[in-house]
Amino acid sequence: MRLRWLAILLCLSVSAARASELQWQAPTPAGGGGVKLSTLEQAKKRGALLCGVSASERGFARQDEAGAWSGFDVDFCRALAAAIFDDAAKAQILPLAAKERVAALQSGAVDLLARGAPWTQARDASQKLLYAAATFYDGQGFLARAKDGGAPKDPPAKASVCAPQGTSYELDLAEYIRARKLDYEIRPFPTLEEAAKAYDAGGCDLLSADISALHALRAGLAAPAEHRLLPQMISKAPLGPVVRQGDDQWFSIVRWTHFAMVDAEELGVAQNTVDDALKSENPQIRRLLGVDGDHGEGLGLTPDWAYRIVKHVGNYGEVFERHLGKGAAPAPALERRLNALWTDGGLIFAPAVR
Repeated sequence: MRLRWLAILLCLSVSAARASELQWQAPTPAGGGGVKLSTLEQAKKRGALLCGVSASERGFARQDEAGAWSGFDVDFCRALAAAIFDDAAKAQILPLAAKERVAALQSGAVDLLARGAPWTQARDASQKLLYAAATFYDGQGFLARAKDGGAPKDPPAKASVCAPQGTSYELDLAEYIRARKLDYEIRPFPTLEEAAKAYDAGGCDLLSADISALHALRAGLAAPAEHRLLPQMISKAPLGPVVRQGDDQWFSIVRWTHFAMVDAEELGVAQNTVDDALKSENPQIRRLLGVDGDHGEGLGLTPDWAYRIVKHVGNYGEVFERHLGKGAAPAPALERRLNALWTDGGLIFAPAVR
């Protein structure tokens, strides 16, 4: 009997050890043995951040004739590089087509996607990726012609709507019309660009797509200032940076880069005032900028990581206005809408650095 119990205990011990081994196995780099470097360590060793962006999207990521990149997403990459290297120029921008993004991130070809496809449960759970934050709240809406020099407040009671065929835009639009029993006619086109051309030529009363897409397309119309985005949104599409699963430190660094930019705007700390803010007596500002406490230690960053972000790139509101708002002239400015701070009725909100 005693030998039998010893055998059982030995089996349980081996099973427990095997279970522990299955739960944690030290990852190894592709080149051979040893413990794999974290994403932060890889970036530091490389001396640059590899940031994937959309191939070309007005206001978010565009490359000029000289090869320089600019945009809302590009500035997020630069902010992350500033936090790590104290040098925003160490963000290496890699343009990716939509079908390339997930594979590029999963393979390690990029350290993050500045903005992936809209955040959904399936994308969050099935692709071994994590959305670090929602940096831009998008959603499907309508572009309409302004009347009497002002913006229409409501969609017309009867209208024709141009939309790309066989897309979620067309499906969501059909559901919206059916649920509200609207007298709308959907006029489908092979692509969104063709739908926009038809709308611009007067082929329909409204153009429907995500607000970000409508904002970009409006700039290419014959008379951009004569068109307005309606306040109604018929879907929700939160967008933001995406990282690989399995590196909690990197996830936190990317997430808190966004939060720091939001907190800086809420506290009134801007790119041209951040040096003066170092002398502020406001404890929230002092913690954010690293004057009091070391709130970078848990991230693997220096105490002044958030100061670096604001100094090199600016706060959230500055980046938005620079690329999507009034700073994007002559293109019409995009209103903050859901992307206003929570104190202004929007959804942009961040925990405090403390």
